[in-house]
Amino acid sequence: MAATRLKILLASAEVAPFAKVGGLADVAGALPKALAALKHDARVVMPAYRMVLDRWPVEDVVEPFELRIRPGVTACAWVKQTRIAPDIPVYLVGGHPHFDQATESRKIYSLDPDPYIFFNRAAAEMVPLLQPAWAPDVLHANDWHTGLLPVYLDLHHRGTPAWSRTARVFTIHNLAHQGEFDFPVLNQAGLPPELFTFDRVECYGRFNFMKCGLVYSHRVNTVSKTYAREIQTPEYGCRLDGLLRWLAEQGRLSGIVNGIDYSEYNPATDPRIPAHFSADSPEGKALCRAALQKERNLPARRNAAVVGIISRLADQKGFDLIADAAQELLSLPVQLVVLGTGEPRYEALFRDLAARHPKQVSAEIGFDADLAQRIYAGSDMFLMPSRFEPCGLGQLMSLRYGTIPIVRATGGLADTIVDYRPGKGTGFVFRDYCTGAMMGAVRRAVGVFADRQEWAGLVQRALRADFSWTSSARRYAALYREAVAAARGA
Repeated sequence: MAATRLKILLASAEVAPFAKVGGLADVAGALPKALAALKHDARVVMPAYRMVLDRWPVEDVVEPFELRIRPGVTACAWVKQTRIAPDIPVYLVGGHPHFDQATESRKIYSLDPDPYIFFNRAAAEMVPLLQPAWAPDVLHANDWHTGLLPVYLDLHHRGTPAWSRTARVFTIHNLAHQGEFDFPVLNQAGLPPELFTFDRVECYGRFNFMKCGLVYSHRVNTVSKTYAREIQTPEYGCRLDGLLRWLAEQGRLSGIVNGIDYSEYNPATDPRIPAHFSADSPEGKALCRAALQKERNLPARRNAAVVGIISRLADQKGFDLIADAAQELLSLPVQLVVLGTGEPRYEALFRDLAARHPKQVSAEIGFDADLAQRIYAGSDMFLMPSRFEPCGLGQLMSLRYGTIPIVRATGGLADTIVDYRPGKGTGFVFRDYCTGAMMGAVRRAVGVFADRQEWAGLVQRALRADFSWTSSARRYAALYREAVAAARGA
């Protein structure tokens, strides 16, 4: 199948630029474009959030249809269409009240399983209704919100022409969020009770959406090779490590590192940053640095390294380490520029640091996409000491803008950042999850920063690193072909 043009339907609860909470949206928005560039027919299905319908041009694509959720319970679903690129349709599945109430990105998710049951069932029923008829070779489901789709295809659509030859691929973006619910949700989803066994959809006495996707897909992958290994251990496996080891033994589990959209995130053309630059013409980065210091009311200190932090403020992201080391960190010649929101104790920490050290700390509690780009472009370093990180996009973004990552060797951080040695490497890496190890990496970075020639070479290597989606999309195409061969018994 090496030369075959594949037809791929990617399902996700969030898709950039329409609705974005985290990195899943970036992947769901960029991967289809990279696949289309490789001449595949890639399409997307997502919920029809009110915020999308209000802001983007849409057209009717499927007449409203009755959806049989479970015996005795029906609903009315409809599908509209927008586009992420001229040749990439995005199907918007509507009809559930939750979707209509989602007027901004922070409202798109629900703790109630019902919107996801509706979306998965409607997406499965939608494809046979498309006109002109379209039969995907691959369904690519993402994270627990789409975990029921592979089950519905297996149970209800083996004989449906539009789905009968479709391979099922499931990607884990963060195993810590699995969509676990009590047993009655199995019936709510219209699934027979005989599926509630340890080798199907039951997980420690609960119904598990993520496990549905894992068990009922021909191929499972996650977003870095290291994370694919880590989740097979009790430490990172979130009680699914046994199943994941079995999938790996069967040759059904793999890891493909994410990329970023280099057409959108390009320091040579990005309209959101004050000066443009590139590996061949890096001078503009110093202008971005000076502009960031001025904007954030920090003194224009050339010998102080500007350290950017853009993140959800949570333990997973290593903020307990940063909190423990805050005073030691500020004893170094650094300036912190922080952008993020999350756990109240960390929001309070950075507000307090900014109030007590106004010449050294700037903290913006919230999220501003344009400010994020100015921080990526204007910082010297990017601190990302995650406890675990399936892939991570922050370190890839910082490389793209010549900002040197300081990261812990976990998940995608281990796969994408090469530890500094004189004349080599793209960042500073530490292994042990403790403040001493993190501060050791920070001190190494500050030491190299003082050597302007060595630092300039490090920035050059960062700017020339390539984590565009092109190579990752080729790996996904190969994974899809494996799945198709498995589904069709080749």
